[in-house]
Amino acid sequence: MAIKRGGAAPVDAGPKLYFDPQVGLDAAKIRPGEYYASARDMVIVTVLGSCVSACLWDETRKVGGMNHFMLPDAGANGVDMFGESGRYGAFAMELLINELIKMGAQKSRLKAKVFGAGNVMQSLSSSNVGERNAEFVERFLGNEGIPILARDLLDVWPRKVYLFPTTGRVLVRKLKTLNNDTIITRERAYTSQLRTSKSDQTAGDIELFV
Repeated sequence: MAIKRGGAAPVDAGPKLYFDPQVGLDAAKIRPGEYYASARDMVIVTVLGSCVSACLWDETRKVGGMNHFMLPDAGANGVDMFGESGRYGAFAMELLINELIKMGAQKSRLKAKVFGAGNVMQSLSSSNVGERNAEFVERFLGNEGIPILARDLLDVWPRKVYLFPTTGRVLVRKLKTLNNDTIITRERAYTSQLRTSKSDQTAGDIELFV
């Protein structure tokens, strides 16, 4: 099991470990800038707005993990086309891949499911951050030869994602009603940190079972 933080993350960040009565298993909740990998019978949970999560697993080794990241803004024109900003996304992806390999996974056996990149933050809509996050994660996995078996990207809804790391099963809940602005507030804070942490960049609901 690995509890990790990569790149810029909230100051008070740290995966929350708890028992989730909905699935009857121990759970780890990750926030922006974090990732988590495990070979235990448990769930890894995150809530996504404009950010994106890649769920990766090796079904032979029965180990899997999830990250939660956002590309730093490249401005309204998106002129870098994943140049400078893409280095942060690649760093976030490689942290998770390397952790899985340390736990016995083989890169050639990894499979992926990707989620998030919703247009939920009006302040970021002009930079198309959701679209850029979605395009980045799909392009990165394609270049690495990791097949994407399922995806739920874009749209306007926040998502709650549950990964069962030993099997690769994922439960996605689209959050059509929000009681507070926690997701938006957290992602705004994360975006602000990304913009000022350039050194880190290089270092009813709907339920879907996928």
